[in-house]
Amino acid sequence: MKIDFLYLNEADMIEAGVLDAVGCIETMRDTLSLFGKKDFLLGGPKGDEHGLQMNFPQKSDIAGFPLDDGPDRRFMAMPAYLGGRFHIAGQKYYGSNSHNSELNLPRSILMVTLSDVDTGAPKAIMSANLLSAMRTGAMPAMAASYLANKSSKVLSLIGPGVINKCALMCFMEVLPDIETIKIRGSSSKSKTALAMKEFIEEKYPQVKEIIICGSLEEACRDADVVSEAMSVTKQDMEEFHLEWFKKGATVFSMGSFLYRQYDEFLSTTMVVDNYGMYEKYLSNFIARGPVDEFGNKREWCIMGIHFVHLVKTGQAKREEVINLCDIVNGTARGRASEDEIVMCSIGGMPLEDLSWGFDCYRKALEKGIGTKLNLWDEPYMK
Repeated sequence: MKIDFLYLNEADMIEAGVLDAVGCIETMRDTLSLFGKKDFLLGGPKGDEHGLQMNFPQKSDIAGFPLDDGPDRRFMAMPAYLGGRFHIAGQKYYGSNSHNSELNLPRSILMVTLSDVDTGAPKAIMSANLLSAMRTGAMPAMAASYLANKSSKVLSLIGPGVINKCALMCFMEVLPDIETIKIRGSSSKSKTALAMKEFIEEKYPQVKEIIICGSLEEACRDADVVSEAMSVTKQDMEEFHLEWFKKGATVFSMGSFLYRQYDEFLSTTMVVDNYGMYEKYLSNFIARGPVDEFGNKREWCIMGIHFVHLVKTGQAKREEVINLCDIVNGTARGRASEDEIVMCSIGGMPLEDLSWGFDCYRKALEKGIGTKLNLWDEPYMK
């Protein structure tokens, strides 16, 4: 049996609508609905693993062996199946190295593969840097449609890289009254912060004020919606403080959220995209070193882990951490009052890469985009 599959490079993906913010938001809504209905499968023996990561050692006795000579040198494979209207299997695969910036390359270089669920045959292989960034940015915007105050006017972007650029594109679709955007980069003169400012000025002329903030506190204060997507080493992280957030603020974290006063989250509404994922993250932290009965000796910097820690130590009940999928499916409330502070952790799952990749693939087929490649006309051996 002949097997062909579609190859989509980055230009093909753009033509297939990978940057369609509205479409991506709705695809993420469908994805989270299916996640809540358990119509999915992830990798690992229990079907719930985020992925399998390969890290390089910092030293080796083998001559020429690749070493972790900087942060974030790794490879990762993230297989998944998603049901419903998608009914697709596949994986996101990427290599990452912080030194890529010296070569004018993104830190991570990503591909997504889609496969037939029954035969395992490839259906598509696609460039996925934009795909992954858009689905990551669309998730908090989709969540904001349930969690943010509809009258939100001030948006703060903490970490002005590609992820928050895509998040901005999506936020502007669900929060049309945004008139002030605050930007926090590594400094008030960071190139990425200035580039973000220029992007906003060009694409969103309706925004009345753009502020490049000199501190994390300045970026958080008075913001109606905070979108955190930082990519920094742990030693460079700044600590957040709850007192910085106004009444009614909605805070989304997609990256690093360093916070030491965990119990202060109890006065907020806590929301997660995948509680089990953060449970595994916490257990990994505990397994790596000694901690006291509250897990305080090892410091983690992912918002969702803070929430799980509160539950594991008996300071919060499991039902106090709301599943985003339950909000999407109408079985849990979203924002209950205009004054509550909502904290939402978006860690991301390969399900989202599959769903948005699938929709882009379908659009490519409709428009005749991409390159058809042949795996075989007949397998040489059966």
